[in-house]
Amino acid sequence: LEIKLEASYEELKAAYRRLCMLYHPDKHRDPELKLQAERLFNLVHQAYEVLSDPQTRAIYDIYGKRGLEMEGWEVVERRRTPAEIREEFERLQREREERRLQQRTNPKGTISVGVDATDLFDRYEEEYEDVSGSGFPQIEINKMHISQSIEAPLTATDTAILSGNLSTQNGNGGGSINFALRRVTSAKGWGELEFGAGDLQGPLFGLKLFRNLTPRCFVTTNCALQFSSRGIRPGLTTVLARNLDKNTVGYLQWRWGIQSAMNTSIVRDTKTSHFTVALQLGIPHSFALISYQHKFQDDDQTRVKGSLKAGFFGTVVEYGAERKISRHSVLGAAVSVGVPQGVSLKVKLNRASQTYFFPIHLTDQLLPSAVFYATVGPLVVYFAMHRLIIKPYLRAQKEKELEKQRESTATDILQKKQEAEAAVRLMQESVRRIIEAEESRMGLIILNAWYGKFVNDKSRKNEKVKVIDVTVPLQCLVKDSKLILTEASKAGLPGFYDPCVGEEKNLKVLYQFRGVLHQVMALDSEALRIPKQFHRIDTDG
Repeated sequence: LEIKLEASYEELKAAYRRLCMLYHPDKHRDPELKLQAERLFNLVHQAYEVLSDPQTRAIYDIYGKRGLEMEGWEVVERRRTPAEIREEFERLQREREERRLQQRTNPKGTISVGVDATDLFDRYEEEYEDVSGSGFPQIEINKMHISQSIEAPLTATDTAILSGNLSTQNGNGGGSINFALRRVTSAKGWGELEFGAGDLQGPLFGLKLFRNLTPRCFVTTNCALQFSSRGIRPGLTTVLARNLDKNTVGYLQWRWGIQSAMNTSIVRDTKTSHFTVALQLGIPHSFALISYQHKFQDDDQTRVKGSLKAGFFGTVVEYGAERKISRHSVLGAAVSVGVPQGVSLKVKLNRASQTYFFPIHLTDQLLPSAVFYATVGPLVVYFAMHRLIIKPYLRAQKEKELEKQRESTATDILQKKQEAEAAVRLMQESVRRIIEAEESRMGLIILNAWYGKFVNDKSRKNEKVKVIDVTVPLQCLVKDSKLILTEASKAGLPGFYDPCVGEEKNLKVLYQFRGVLHQVMALDSEALRIPKQFHRIDTDG
């Protein structure tokens, strides 16, 4: 009906009457036009019925057409406020989610492969080069770790978790399997029982508790009993956390058992940065840590990070970056330089809920050449891969998704196109009268209007322009020398349809007001009001 979201009932009724006069079947004698007018008249009437009822209008305003299609509204008490309707919608959604719980798991996994590449920089002296096979650097996989877990929701409050892991290092390895049962006891807390067993260690029994003490403070406690050939080894970890402000959380941690320690840290996370400072006193490690991460506000969600960690074990400086390379994948790399650890390169790929981690140890010494190649090498490889592989792949995927979307909506779009063309034919007489009235007062005349995908950028010259002529529909919306379009997709306007599903669209209008040419280009969902002084076309010279 082309009305504002906050339009009054009188404005709704006025818009409904205007479209009824335009599409009323009795105003058209031609049988084909009469049939088309009847179909559009029914659509207008359906829209009016939804928006004239306070309850269905509130549902539509909040959730759109999908909200009206939600099952369960027929049993909802009428005369509810928009806030109550929002709560009811969320309740219905929760019920649907609960029905899906039995069919949903949350698999998570990590694969870590450690690589020893020290032979690239720490080579033997020349007298050993005659040994067979010593001409090429020896790069070996010296450790590997694989872990996997799945969650099985049993009820709305109970979840079973099964996890396992396998590890190997320098020819020795082992594994373990764990089962946990988590119950949400209230809105403020939950508890978890854990049972585990492995070939390197004996049975494990654990209890984990979480509780919100106040709206800004929570505590987590983890108790464990590890059975082994040396006896029972108990362990206890307690974490107390408090929100210091909107973006900052402070943590106090106490760990007692095999590696006892006390740790305090402050974490500040904002839209553009992530900052951490921590101090730990414990056995065998005591250290101080400071790290900073900057988040760029780009489509690839680029992040650059750096950290400094110093303690009894030495000092480590680490810097790196990560970037989104596809919808579900994030690629990152970091260089670790430390004493006495040496230089390492860490490559990580997150793919949905799976993590692939490759720590590559380059040298035990602080060699400038190792630091240089660890820094520059990943950048060169990434930019080459991005240009030759990732970018073409993403472009092909986007085209594939667009084609799939076009195919799935082809029937609907064809129907919308036919309705739009029928609406334009029905508007002809009304538009003629509007133009005559506007010309008599030197008012607003729409000379040309196009809607769809425009290609102005030279880098996109191979892309095809996809626009439709909407001169007649826009002129039909002119009232008292004004045209006002609300902040919504223009594909839903009378006489419009979507000529390029899934692609960016604009509306371009060339119009005349008081005998002067004007031109404007607006985004698809941008509000538009014409005439405007700054739309004037400068014809001087």
